[in-house]
Amino acid sequence: MTPTPQRPVGVASTSASTGLADRIRSALAGEPTAREVPMFGGLSFMVDERMVVAARGDRDLLVRIDPGRHAELTALPGVARAEMGAGRTMGPGWVSVSREAVGTDEQLAFWIGVAQQHDAAAGQGRRRGPSATRRGRAPR
Repeated sequence: MTPTPQRPVGVASTSASTGLADRIRSALAGEPTAREVPMFGGLSFMVDERMVVAARGDRDLLVRIDPGRHAELTALPGVARAEMGAGRTMGPGWVSVSREAVGTDEQLAFWIGVAQQHDAAAGQGRRRGPSATRRGRAPR
């Protein structure tokens, strides 16, 4: 099986090149290691080989958060525990943010910042870079 080619942020996508995905691309344009990967039913944005957020069409934003902030963040308007399909909730480290709750660039920047803060805290001590991408998994 040939792996899907991975496109760096800033390169147009034919399947998700409008709306939310474009706004995320712009917000992450200054991140040298940012790239896009199709997953979670949308287009995920990776920084330092770890997912930050995912645009699920123009529906909502999937955000990786510190599980300790789950109650705080899901209390905000337009935020709920993320689901992978109807009724299949994800763990407390994942939230879904409605399109309306990321309607401005400032709101989107807030959620990207939340994800990057979690990533920085969780990634301390972990190896970074291309050699760490597979995290111990056997080659395909």
